Amino acid sequence: MNDKQHDMSARPMPRIAVVMSNTLAIIGLKQLLSAVMRGLQIDTFNSFDDFKKAGADRYYHFFVDFSIVLENMAFFYHQKKKTIVLTPSADADKQLAGFHSVCINQQEEKLVKSLLMLGQQGHPHGQLPVKNVEGTENPSRLSDREIEVLALVAQGCINKEIADRLNIALTTVISHRKNITEKLGMKSVSALTVYAVMNGYVDINKI
Repeated sequence: MNDKQHDMSARPMPRIAVVMSNTLAIIGLKQLLSAVMRGLQIDTFNSFDDFKKAGADRYYHFFVDFSIVLENMAFFYHQKKKTIVLTPSADADKQLAGFHSVCINQQEEKLVKSLLMLGQQGHPHGQLPVKNVEGTENPSRLSDREIEVLALVAQGCINKEIADRLNIALTTVISHRKNITEKLGMKSVSALTVYAVMNGYVDINKI
């Protein structure tokens, strides 16, 4: 192993904290964040006290439940740039001024888009501090046609719409989708959407 490889392997992974009192919600959000933010370590906490003991300085960002932020405003106000507030409402008038917010009461596909948009808007050059999903260009060797199908899936198209747009048979679309899921090891539309955006196969504004 050369010195450059050693330095890369020794470099600690950036950390993200999720602070929520609801155990089921925290598990679900961690799974989504793990898909969207590949290359980051995600730690979870059920209380503010546990999070504070771990040390806020360790974390690149914290995703924190709205009520926990309110109860500990003196702390989070001075950490506004790091804090993403998990709100129960998408209404801008019901969100905390000066903080980035994400509504968690929405369909999974929309929540994934919100997280991706947050990364695009909240960081220089529109990128989260994460690696490419696989680290190399088209690592799973998707064909050009499979990439076209993947991009349309990420845009919310159903099989018939994909067939019509690409002027191919419906059975061919189904075959391409089967190949894509096998090559990538991803079955859900949300995971495929994240992969497509993170690898530049579709513009986030089109999903």
